[in-house]
Amino acid sequence: MKPSLINILSFLFPIILFLSSLLPSPTDAAGGRWQLLQPSIGISAMHMQLLNNDRVVVFDRTDFGLSNLSLAVGKCPKNSKDCTAHSAEYNVATNTLRPLTVQTNVWCSSGSVMADGTLVQTGGSFEGERRVRLFKPCSDNTCDWQEVNLGLAKSRWYATNHILPDGREIIIGGRRQFNYEFYPKTIDNKVYDLPFLAQTNDKGIENNLYPFVFLNVDGNLFVFANNRAILLDYVKNQVVKTYPQIPGGDPRSYPSSGSAVLLPLKNIQAKNLEAEVLICGGAPKGSFTQAMKGKFIPALNTCARIKITDPTPNWVVETMPSARVMGDMTLLPNGNVLLVNGAGAGTASWELGRDPVLTPVIYRPGNIIGSRFELQNPTTIPRMYHSTAVLLRDGRILVGGSNPHSGYEFTGVLFPTELSLEAFSPSYLDNPNLRPRIVLPASQTNLKYSQRFSVRFRLTGKLDPNSLSTTMVSPSFTTHAFSMNQRLLVLPTTGQVKNLGKSTYQVDVTTPSSGVLAPSGYYLLFVVHREIPSQGIWVQIN
Repeated sequence: MKPSLINILSFLFPIILFLSSLLPSPTDAAGGRWQLLQPSIGISAMHMQLLNNDRVVVFDRTDFGLSNLSLAVGKCPKNSKDCTAHSAEYNVATNTLRPLTVQTNVWCSSGSVMADGTLVQTGGSFEGERRVRLFKPCSDNTCDWQEVNLGLAKSRWYATNHILPDGREIIIGGRRQFNYEFYPKTIDNKVYDLPFLAQTNDKGIENNLYPFVFLNVDGNLFVFANNRAILLDYVKNQVVKTYPQIPGGDPRSYPSSGSAVLLPLKNIQAKNLEAEVLICGGAPKGSFTQAMKGKFIPALNTCARIKITDPTPNWVVETMPSARVMGDMTLLPNGNVLLVNGAGAGTASWELGRDPVLTPVIYRPGNIIGSRFELQNPTTIPRMYHSTAVLLRDGRILVGGSNPHSGYEFTGVLFPTELSLEAFSPSYLDNPNLRPRIVLPASQTNLKYSQRFSVRFRLTGKLDPNSLSTTMVSPSFTTHAFSMNQRLLVLPTTGQVKNLGKSTYQVDVTTPSSGVLAPSGYYLLFVVHREIPSQGIWVQIN
């Protein structure tokens, strides 16, 4: 008698199950470790900036009510009954917090760090929309926010800042602001129209807020909003290039909130230096309107990459392992990109995100298409709207925030307000004995442009000169799925690596030639061997 189909399947099932267990799964390639640093810092990390004293300034909006972090007596804002902090300084080395006083509303604001290390933070909402706030780092715990009333010519809410080669800061766009201006005002106090921002303003939705802005290697600014980009000569107030629309035409900037990075700048001494921009995730057209009606459309699962220096540039589209909106993209010291945080459906804005994406992804820009994405180990904490991530000097990524509500809500909601801080350690930190260790120069070293200098480091194990590089990373101001001023340069080496004995080596490198490649300021310098970076040291280039 012939065996029945059920009998055959029952016989084969254990064999199939066994064989399938031998096949690689997405988690087999996963890496990295998560560590809960602080279960609560008292505020939700809507904005974060690492400063050159290894402290991270964190702040949230000020008008939602009391936070869970109290201010000291005498530190309360003027003319306010609220004596809780809405900003804090996080000390990375000691894993401790110090409350700070911010006087006006910094909700959905922007910022960048000036050449002397001062965080210049601009705009916000209501009484804060034309404010400039300064935070100069200190070592004695006495520094706090200083505010300049009417420091801006226009209201700046959801704007983007970028530090410029001449040391100024440009502030671009914002809600109902189709223009840009500069800070400080000593050289130029004018406001310049930018029609491109009006052209990318979807009626009733905008989708052009927090534009992605990068300083190109020719000194002009790459500005992306909605689904397209221009190259802006901000000195002459002229558009010098218009890029093709991103394939598919879906919006990628706020509130559709993809994320973007300028990929590492290599061969920086070459005459025809290339620069590439990568934009990942976002939300399809109409997602915001549908989410307002309770229908949450899956986010975009694509990245688009373009050589912005090409005479006839075109976007190349790649597929991510999963869809993501409101994600953060962080440049790692070895030149890879970490995608972290965000949601799988909906858009940015209050209550409009669904399906938290817990699994980070590493993007390897040097690999061929189809082999660039690598899944990492997941966190257990949803990081939705108003989440942030910044690179730390030790190579970890500090992750915080997530508050999709107009106030702090801890119960009875889909995604409670998150006050915790986590650190994600990429797999390059798995074996600290394999990490290079910089011996010279000392941290806080001052450098000049086109300066040749020696980097001495110790390394356990055999050196592979072909897998050695020295990178320089600018710390970013991160908010709303975009890290402003983020930049990584691979420094050119001169001659061969010298073996000094006792596992000590020396390599001669040269700094960038001008502020067009690396605007003046503080950078983190790393030695990278076999994709494993050293701890960084702070250098200041002028």
